[in-house]
Amino acid sequence: MTAASFPAARRDASGGSAASNASDGSTACDPSAPSAARAALHTGVPDEDTVSVCVCTYRRREKLSLLLDDLLRQHRRPDQIVVVDNDRDGSARDVVEACRARMESTARTEGAEPIDLIYVVQPEKNISLTRNATVDYATSYWLAMADDDERAAEDWIANLLRTARSSRADGVLGPAVPLVPDTAPEWIRRGGFYDWARFPTGTPVPTNGLRAGNLIVRRDAIVAMQPMFDPAYGLTGGEDGDLFMRMQAAGYRFVWCDDAVVTETVEPGRLTLAWILRRARRGGQDFARHVMGGKLGPATPARLTVFFLRAVLQMLLGGVLAVLTLPLGRHRAAYWLARAYANYGKLTALWGSRDLEYA
Repeated sequence: MTAASFPAARRDASGGSAASNASDGSTACDPSAPSAARAALHTGVPDEDTVSVCVCTYRRREKLSLLLDDLLRQHRRPDQIVVVDNDRDGSARDVVEACRARMESTARTEGAEPIDLIYVVQPEKNISLTRNATVDYATSYWLAMADDDERAAEDWIANLLRTARSSRADGVLGPAVPLVPDTAPEWIRRGGFYDWARFPTGTPVPTNGLRAGNLIVRRDAIVAMQPMFDPAYGLTGGEDGDLFMRMQAAGYRFVWCDDAVVTETVEPGRLTLAWILRRARRGGQDFARHVMGGKLGPATPARLTVFFLRAVLQMLLGGVLAVLTLPLGRHRAAYWLARAYANYGKLTALWGSRDLEYA
């Protein structure tokens, strides 16, 4: 796809020209399009009050529909919503079109302008390319990012934007609160395995807390980083931490907004010890990749030696504590076993092992 074809694709995604449509009726995005293509979509400087919500999706039709409805009910309406579907069959297209119909009906009733709603198919299975496509098609100053299985409170955008302005930060993160079903095993409900750390509003976000599940960030700050979301992380995950760590190292500031809440219902497939351990191992792999890449300090031989020796000791200690704490509750034993697996994941990064979460 050439740079010139991007605007045509975007007009079609908005309901206009069909010149760039794929055969299934969805708009196709070429992940190899050059950076000039982004410039073709951004000929002017966006107003600093504008917000595009960027959503990547893959076969979560019902949950995506709920999220889109939440976005339409925001107290501070987004100026644009960009949905990029990583399913080459475009399975979310009718969900987005149904949302568009509801939005336009409401806009006619209220005499308001409809939100600019973009739908694009990014056919190559790669979460980084999919996230990059949302940035490519977004036209606002601020990009708000939410996962397709999250629900956003009505003041979500307003709170993120307020904190961004008051703190003069380049990015603002908020809490993603897990909702564990009542039907989950008791040890799962007691364990806090899906919780993220939270901080007072305005607190600088620590490096290991940077992620894309709930944040607002300046678009120009992301575009300044090349690569943006690195395709090397496209099948493993960890692309968001990689980008935001590089941004933080370059001097961009991220702060916390504890009032900008999204929730996420934990799926049944994740309510198992096996999933918890796999996620812990992958997290360890990601962390080790960041350490070896110098994102958390100089990757000197001495420092890496200490890092991996410590991982061995922590892995062994976690295994021992998992056994010792089992009489105190399965949730306590699972916590320490997950810590052992996280450190095992660090060690597997030495020989290039990767858990492919998005394969």
